[in-house]
Amino acid sequence: MAMLDAVLCPEWQFRYYSFRAAWDVGEQMGSMRDGEGDDFFAHFSPIGCWLKGFAHESPMTPYRENPPRLWPGVLDAVPSEFKMCVEEPAFNSKDTTFCVWRRYSDNAWRIGPIDFPTGHPDPDGSKDLLSPLDGAPGTYLAWASEYYGRDDLRLTDVEHVYQHSPLTAEMVARLNPDLSLAALASDAIEIGYPSASEEA
Repeated sequence: MAMLDAVLCPEWQFRYYSFRAAWDVGEQMGSMRDGEGDDFFAHFSPIGCWLKGFAHESPMTPYRENPPRLWPGVLDAVPSEFKMCVEEPAFNSKDTTFCVWRRYSDNAWRIGPIDFPTGHPDPDGSKDLLSPLDGAPGTYLAWASEYYGRDDLRLTDVEHVYQHSPLTAEMVARLNPDLSLAALASDAIEIGYPSASEEA
């Protein structure tokens, strides 16, 4: 998803999805920012994965109160192994409506002891914000077609990238006629995407 966004939107600050394969030694980080206040950050390390998100219009937003206050339980039970994630300024933990984690020793994803508000189908916004992470190329295609105003995007091209197959000049030209394969080299390195191929 990060690689497709890099092709469709060369300006990093306007992309939805980003990924850094070398966030730090042995660490990776993926993120989503929708430009309207919602986001999520996923940190991967030898410990496991820690993911937090913020849905600014959800009933569990910290800004339901003044001064803002995190919903009880959202971050209260985060294991000590992920303490640095909670304290990492880039992840902006004060703006959090949901948090999930999974250590490699865990047999399932975990959340804190939360008394969710009733009467709302998605009280913390996680269902909506994380739904694109279903691994289905068609999900990204439908979203990108609408977001970027493109009715010419091909499912086969999206599938190609979802399979982590090397980019080709021909495919890049279809996705973004104003962008060259060579111009994507630094993005591919940052994302950790397979080396691009000059072959069409």
